Amino acid sequence: MLAVLLLTGCIANGGGTQATPSAPSLTVQEAPASNAPLETTQASTKIPVYWIGRSNEEVYLYREFRDMSGDGNPVTTALRIMMAEKPLDHDFFTPWQEPSSLATSVSGKNVITVDISRDAFNSNLDAGMAQRAVQQLVYTATAAASSSGLINSGQQIQVVILVDGHKDYMAFGQVQLGQPMARDASMVAPLWIIDPQEDTSMPTGLVKFNGRSTDSSKPIDWQILQDNGKGERTSILTGQTKATGEPGQYGLFTFGVTLKAGQYEVRVSQVDEAGNTIATSTDTRLFRVG
Repeated sequence: MLAVLLLTGCIANGGGTQATPSAPSLTVQEAPASNAPLETTQASTKIPVYWIGRSNEEVYLYREFRDMSGDGNPVTTALRIMMAEKPLDHDFFTPWQEPSSLATSVSGKNVITVDISRDAFNSNLDAGMAQRAVQQLVYTATAAASSSGLINSGQQIQVVILVDGHKDYMAFGQVQLGQPMARDASMVAPLWIIDPQEDTSMPTGLVKFNGRSTDSSKPIDWQILQDNGKGERTSILTGQTKATGEPGQYGLFTFGVTLKAGQYEVRVSQVDEAGNTIATSTDTRLFRVG
């Protein structure tokens, strides 16, 4: 099943006030309407959840698919996972804390209202990271609503965040809430691996890799590294592929390699016009074969 992506960050553990890695400077403002595509409706027990991760010096949002049990509200469920659980990928993190109360609703005008208790904001964040945390919530709420068919993914979707039923709360002391917010396309990672999921076990033989790129015009370098069991990895295979789709638009990529039993890492990166790897668009995934 779909999963996603990566890159080094610090896991934020529940409870208490904590410091979180600083992000590059970013002007704090209401997120503009963007063309960041929504997840499509799917008949599945998986639910999309966004996390924060680093790619070199940049900080982006990455998506994982998590198991959803029961018949609860998918938006509320996804947000609780985002705030109360750890990502599957060890390179992701979340600055949110588990809230004592959380409720969501969806209007007929494709507006999602999230009402959350203020204890969810008990982390010390700078302005850039606070903006990303708010967008993490916006992306997760809209993804869960769209993938579960609660909203029309073909229309503009907005999220209104209330805190203890009130507007105008300053999230993490940095971002004013209460007004409709849309996905900010600049926040999402330019490249990420969808399959395999972190620490997945695959059968020996042909292993297929799938991913997503924000710019189909950029080639994608891939690399397979084998782990010797001591944390040391050696590159054994390299190649290049391209994402499908119109140049400059989102697209999916896929490639396959034949592998014997062992521990591996797959690494993918966008390539610029000069043929150089774009360090801020690199993603990795650990997996096992056999």
